[in-house]
Amino acid sequence: MRIKRGVLQKKRHKKILKMAKGFRGRRKNVFRLAKQAVIRAGSNRYIGLKLKKRDKRRLWITKINAGLGQFAIKYSRFINLLKKKKIELDRKILADLAENEPDVFKAVVDRVKE
Repeated sequence: MRIKRGVLQKKRHKKILKMAKGFRGRRKNVFRLAKQAVIRAGSNRYIGLKLKKRDKRRLWITKINAGLGQFAIKYSRFINLLKKKKIELDRKILADLAENEPDVFKAVVDRVKE
């Protein structure tokens, strides 16, 4: 009995070529080149996401530190006191409070300083 696999192969190829949409040259429409390009793009994407996360965290820390400037407390001391008081606010939320809600941020800092 002969089994034709054209349907499955076509499906797999279409999936890879769909991911390669927007690539330049033959990488967008030649399966062998597209497959290599998609694999490389995936690994670069993983690296890029990690770098993006790192950059966001640095930005949040900078915003928190800028917000703490008026309260005469350093960032590292503030985070340490937060953990000791068991206040579970992450850096993203704290940065947003420091930037957009200064009154609420002041209340958090006062609570930590007690």
